[in-house]
Amino acid sequence: MDIGLTNTVREEIRGALSKFLADIYAIYLKTQKFHWNVKGDQFFSLHLMFEKQYGELAEEIDEVAERIQALGFAVEASFSIFKDLTTISEEGNVGSAKEMIELLVQGHEVIVRNGRYLATMAEKHADAATVDMLGRRIGGHEKILWMLRSHL
Repeated sequence: MDIGLTNTVREEIRGALSKFLADIYAIYLKTQKFHWNVKGDQFFSLHLMFEKQYGELAEEIDEVAERIQALGFAVEASFSIFKDLTTISEEGNVGSAKEMIELLVQGHEVIVRNGRYLATMAEKHADAATVDMLGRRIGGHEKILWMLRSHL
């Protein structure tokens, strides 16, 4: 493969993208779980918002996985691999809608921080396609954060 990135650089970016993918998958699962289990006065609005958000996250998962493929690598994807790679915590039973929102805020903030680090790395190596994708993805997570915070 000769796309202007050395094998070492492509491998470094693939590794960081794999962790980013695992974080997105973890927040996807958490959002879907909260969609199923939310209760209280805000049930209807949160139920719909969580559903919209995990739908958007599903599309993002696909885009990140396809970027890994475009760099010339197979996507390693299983629950155990994602659990080993993610920095997003797994939740047990969560009671209140407020707690759900706070946990999602924490998770999306992690993804934004990790995405910025990855974008800086990709930019250093002139990987414009990864930088472009990450700009859109970070912006999407910041929009989700705005929406989640508006419910607190």
